[in-house]
Order: sequence, then C-alpha cells, then structure tokens
Amino acid sequence: MVVREKLYTVKQASEILGVHPKTIQKWDREGKIRVIRTPGGRRRIPESEIKRLLGIKPEEGLIIGYARISSHTQKDDLERQVQAIQQYAREKGLEVEILKDVGSGLNENRKNYRKLLELVAKGEVSKVIITYPDRLTHFGFKTLEFFFRQYGAEIIVLHEKGKTPREELVEDLITIISHFAGKLYGMRSHKYKKLKEGVKKLIEEVEAE
Repeated sequence: MVVREKLYTVKQASEILGVHPKTIQKWDREGKIRVIRTPGGRRRIPESEIKRLLGIKPEEGLIIGYARISSHTQKDDLERQVQAIQQYAREKGLEVEILKDVGSGLNENRKNYRKLLELVAKGEVSKVIITYPDRLTHFGFKTLEFFFRQYGAEIIVLHEKGKTPREELVEDLITIISHFAGKLYGMRSHKYKKLKEGVKKLIEEVEAE
C-alpha cells in the first residue's frame, strides 16, 4: 500500500495556522508556501508545509544514492558513480544508502529504480543523490524531479552533463541487441559474438558519415 502525504484544503490549513484563507492564497502567489493543485485547479497544502510554517522540525527521511550502468561490462563506471556519491555524502555528513541497477535508462522496470519510486511515494526519502540526470532516467527528468518534490524528496545531481543522448542511445541499442542475441544463440556462441561485433561496426560506420 502506498502512503501519500496528507493534504489540507486552504480553509483547513488557515484554521491550523491561524491565518485568513486569503493569506495562504497570497503566500502561494508569492512562492512562500508549497501548494499542490488538484486536477480541478484547487489548492491543497501538504502536511509538511504546515509543519514547516508552525516550526515543527520534519523527521529526516532516507538519503538514497542511485547508480546505474547499461551493461555488466561497465562495472568500473558503476563503482565510480558509487564512490562519487559516497564522497559527497561524507563531505556533507550524510548517511547514504546505495541502490544500483544494470539496465537501460529507457527501462522503467529496473528493480532498484522501482524500489526507489516506491520509497519516495511512501514519503520515506528526503534526498536522492545521482551523478548525472541520465543515470536516473533518459527522458522526463524534470517530471520525475517534480514528482519526487511532491513527496518531500530532493534530487541532488553531482554533475549536470554525462553522456550525450546519442552516446547513451547507441549504448542502449547495443545492450538490447546483445541481450536478445544471447537468448537466441547463447552468450558464448559464435553467432552471438558475430552479431554483436556486426552491430558495433554498423554503428561506427553510421557515426563516421
């Protein structure tokens, strides 16, 4: 069961905070309070915002470091990501839990990626640390960032630029073809190796044009 943060109407929030409903509307316009809009456009105030305005210190949630590579051949890169996250956490005095995945950034069914989404949706995460935006997802990063923020989770990106979308997509293409070729022919078969080499050569030729 997914536990979502409790939301209050403007009237309910104003009674708890001891202010006029119009004051909350004004705070919203001025960006002084985080407000969630319903599909109908009505304001809803998260419980965490009410606690913040009342001066109630929120409970610190989990701090998750997420690292991802596209294939098992990139284990060195995975280790570099983990080390960078751990170093940042040490410098900030944070205790971090690392989640790792091996899979395409296009794959939304990555085991630990799904686990991360579930933890965030339960309101159990305060920070998510990644080395590059594309380690979390190829597309829709801003949407994911907004989703995390609604549940009180901040995404910390250590480096803004990683691999180019072209480089990552080429890498994903090779990984996908290699995966299916391995299932068809066996990972150690001659046909598997020949097909994988052929795909790499084709991509190199296209990029050289």
